[in-house]
Amino acid sequence: MASEQNNRGAFLIQQHYCAAMAAPIYARLCAVLARGLTRASRTGARALDWPGEPTRDALPLRLVGGLHALVLAGRDAALAAIFAGEISDVATIEAELARVLVEHDDALLPWLDGPPQTNEPGRSGALIVGLIEVARRFGPKLEILEIGSSAGLNLMIDRYRFDLGGVLLGPPSSPVTIVPEWRGPPPEAVPIEIVATRGSDIAPIDATDPAVAARLAAYVWAEAPARLDRLRRAIAMLREQPVRLDRADAAEWLDIRLAEPQAAGVTRVLMHSVVWQYLPEASAARIRAAMRAAGARATPERPLAWVSMEPDRALAEQVVSVACWPGAGLRTVLATAHAHGAWVNGTPHHAGGGQPIALPESAKVVI
Repeated sequence: MASEQNNRGAFLIQQHYCAAMAAPIYARLCAVLARGLTRASRTGARALDWPGEPTRDALPLRLVGGLHALVLAGRDAALAAIFAGEISDVATIEAELARVLVEHDDALLPWLDGPPQTNEPGRSGALIVGLIEVARRFGPKLEILEIGSSAGLNLMIDRYRFDLGGVLLGPPSSPVTIVPEWRGPPPEAVPIEIVATRGSDIAPIDATDPAVAARLAAYVWAEAPARLDRLRRAIAMLREQPVRLDRADAAEWLDIRLAEPQAAGVTRVLMHSVVWQYLPEASAARIRAAMRAAGARATPERPLAWVSMEPDRALAEQVVSVACWPGAGLRTVLATAHAHGAWVNGTPHHAGGGQPIALPESAKVVI
């Protein structure tokens, strides 16, 4: 049930996630907001009176994104000092945030209207682990179908260069090289040829629009300037060569794609990252059923796979998993990862496949 206590608690949950992801500035911000929000501004009142499920709705990240937008626009020097970590005294931060919420109320309030847009190219560094496993099992040629694509930056996974613990793949001349901190043994070096990528989103965004690019930048945590540089390089790549991105309901779109002819020797792969938690249960159930049905039709010449990177609430980490057909369609955990791709652990401590793909985690914590 919606309540002020639950809404304040969502900021503490986000504090936990930020601390687990080595983001102390954002953790401190969320802790201060949890305690210090008041109804002196319309923004503060709306956050405290949030009618939905605040964690599922990513309420803390909506507000912090708005604050970061003010910083990137150069509109508040003291707030910029907080985001830079130059001000760490909690009482000072609380007083400054109270001022900012009132002074910039008109600018901040609209940031609560919609969910965060965090189309993070770094997640490709974890997703590629799943694609490597699919290529190892079925051969190099893959057709990627992504749901929840947002701006489609991870649909350029075939255009990025990767360094995965010393294993190199992707075009050497790519403007974006993704180098997560690799933990554990590196993945097997197998050839991958992505023959096609196509994505969908219920509300896709155009990252080549300067206003949209600025919004995406606001959701890049201030503690990760390399992420911001990578985002801007990826958007430049998108301007040069767009991706195929459809506006559609994920379940309806997937039904259509799975019914289309599939070339022999090519594995069709459903891929998604940090999207399952946003799907209505009816849509999630429909996707599970569609993949089971398509899996039953899969053959060695036309295999099917499901690669996902989704959050585990207890671990405050992402779980990278894969399921393949022909076969039993059992989900195998391949790795865990940082939410923005800063590190990938190729020896996850709770790995061990065998959980049915019909029961993927439906995470409750938005990161």
